[in-house]
Amino acid sequence: MRLHPIDGLLFLFVKLLKSFDRRQADLKYFSPEKVSNILVVSSTAIGDTLLSTPAIRSVRGRYPRAKIVAHFNRKNLELFKNNPDIDEIIPYCGGYRCFLRTVRKFRKCNFDLVMIFHGNEPQATPMAYLSGARFILKATIPKRYGFLLSNCSTNLKNSPMMHAIDRRLEMASLVGGSGKNRDMVLIADAEDDKFIESFLRDSGLRKDQPVIGFQVGAANRYKMWPRRYFAELGRKILEYNPDACIVITGSKKEIDLCQSVAKDIGRGAITTAGIISLSRMRGLVKKMCVLVTNDTGTMHMAIALKTRTVSLFCPTRSEGTGPVQDLHLHSVIKKDVPCIKCVTKKCEKPFCMESITVDEVFRAVMESLAVSGTGN
Repeated sequence: MRLHPIDGLLFLFVKLLKSFDRRQADLKYFSPEKVSNILVVSSTAIGDTLLSTPAIRSVRGRYPRAKIVAHFNRKNLELFKNNPDIDEIIPYCGGYRCFLRTVRKFRKCNFDLVMIFHGNEPQATPMAYLSGARFILKATIPKRYGFLLSNCSTNLKNSPMMHAIDRRLEMASLVGGSGKNRDMVLIADAEDDKFIESFLRDSGLRKDQPVIGFQVGAANRYKMWPRRYFAELGRKILEYNPDACIVITGSKKEIDLCQSVAKDIGRGAITTAGIISLSRMRGLVKKMCVLVTNDTGTMHMAIALKTRTVSLFCPTRSEGTGPVQDLHLHSVIKKDVPCIKCVTKKCEKPFCMESITVDEVFRAVMESLAVSGTGN
């Protein structure tokens, strides 16, 4: 990872500030009765933020009268504006962009407690400290900024087999977070549903036509099932059920990828990449009979919205980020990792994903449709 010139200066600055800070910030001095303003941080990708929502709900359950402000990535915060456990969202702009402006906003809120469920370093922990909050917790202790945290002396479970939701819930329990509910929170409102009904109608779909989703992209190439496999799967599904519609989802950056898969499938496939906004995606995913998906944010959206999924895992671990709620709705296809190249996120040819065959994904889709009553 390349170091930014500001990194060293920021470290020295907060180190100096901390040396003059006489507040007792260890968790043993924490008093829940004195908490009235809380900052919850999950400033990375859509999936990571959704994985944080059970813990945020847990915090809300313990502090029903507190003001809870979320620090979410500006690229996906529109998904969470109607989250009932959050009172306000302050956007994360990425890196040091808007760093000082964001810190000033934080300071005006007078936070008593900051909980970093998933944040970008080296900004997340220093920003939390510069907010003025006395108590700061983070699920994973950063090597450089651990001295700023209140839970350094507290042993949190950190097994690689532990699901991300459970890790965050455990952190919430340190401040009295209540409940063990692992359901992620995402709400598709009536406007989302209305928009999607109109969009599908304008695309030539009948109201009763089964919609099967394909999420063909992912944040990293090593998580992506080959595009030719998606195309072959789509043709096979439409051969079996010509009445179905394959809807291919993706971001603006994935327009070419999505269009190429739709073209290879042919009639019966449409793409929404660059057409439907992120917030409206809630309504689309909710409408799907089943979503075939890589390990990415759309998968987590489907799980949260109780849409059936067939999710594809290799080399990432489904035990850490895959479905844990409504398991009867989800089929996970996973393969062993043949190498460790992708750990560096530099794998340009994710051949390991090719070990997942079209036939086994097709069978999983057919089983899901049969169970839901939407298959032939």
